[in-house]
Amino acid sequence: MSYPSDFHTQLDSMSVLLHSFAFNLTKNTEDAKDLYQETAYRAMTNMDKFRPGTNFKAWLFTIMKNIFINNYRKKAKANTIVDSTDNLYYINSSANTIDNRAESSIMMKELVQLIEKLDDSIRVPFLMHYQGYKYQEIADYLDLPLGTVKSRIFFARKELKEMIGKRYTDMVLDDAE
Repeated sequence: MSYPSDFHTQLDSMSVLLHSFAFNLTKNTEDAKDLYQETAYRAMTNMDKFRPGTNFKAWLFTIMKNIFINNYRKKAKANTIVDSTDNLYYINSSANTIDNRAESSIMMKELVQLIEKLDDSIRVPFLMHYQGYKYQEIADYLDLPLGTVKSRIFFARKELKEMIGKRYTDMVLDDAE
């Protein structure tokens, strides 16, 4: 293959495939065009590195894939924010910050009261699971089948959800009156 004319002819013949591959990588028409142009430019500037008799299509696709990966890594690195201040917990804070824990303490007390109202058969496995015990550990400790433990925890969650829903629906209705 003589480089200048034959190389360009082969590059032109791969144009449709390269555009398609670029779109599959970027999922964006404009980015795909940019990726194709960068690939064509790099292929032409490095045509002396292509070895005749090897797979031209694979060579071009490799160039394109590497350009895409490098660009992706650059974008990912550019979007990384490093905050070296001592108050790193502010980095992802939103406008809805809570200055004290009074509100969450009240909600936790309410939740504990609701849990205490559960029947022992579902409350005990639920609390053990909440404390970090695995299903099998709970089953072994309570001498129950694993499926029974899982269903009791499920029913405890379901009943708590209903109790919370009823409690706050009643509060909203009381406020509306």
